[in-house]
Amino acid sequence: DRSFAVTYAMEAVAMLVGLFGLSSSLGAIVLARRREFGMLRHLGLTRAQIRAMLAAEGGLLALLGALAGLAAGAAISLVLVYVVNRQSFNWSMELHPPYGLLGVLILILVGLAVFTAILSGKEAMGIGPVRAVREDW
Repeated sequence: DRSFAVTYAMEAVAMLVGLFGLSSSLGAIVLARRREFGMLRHLGLTRAQIRAMLAAEGGLLALLGALAGLAAGAAISLVLVYVVNRQSFNWSMELHPPYGLLGVLILILVGLAVFTAILSGKEAMGIGPVRAVREDW
C-alpha cells in the first residue's frame, strides 16, 4: 500500500478539483437562473422545493460524471493491463477492481455534490421573488 500512496494522493486531489469545478459550475448556473427561481416562487414553489430541485440536479450531474469516469477508468485499466503490459513487458496480471470502495466513493462524491448544490443555491434564494424577477429588467 505504501507504493500507491502517491496514487491515492493524486486521486484525492483529482476528486477535490472535480468538486471545485462542479461547485463553480453550479454557482454560475444558479446565479444565471435567479430570475427563474423568482418565477418558480411566484408560481408557488417553496424555497425547500427549489433547494430539492437544485440538490437533484447536482446529484444527477455528479452521478453521470462518476459513471463516465468509471467507464473511462475501466477502459483505460483494461488496455493497460491486457495490452500495454503484454506488449511492453511480456507479462500480465489479474485485474481486481475494488467495487465496494468505488461504490462508497461514488456515494460520498454524490453526497458532497448535493451539499455543494444546496450551498450554491442558498445565495440565489436569499433575495425575494419580486426582486429576483425584477433584476433582469
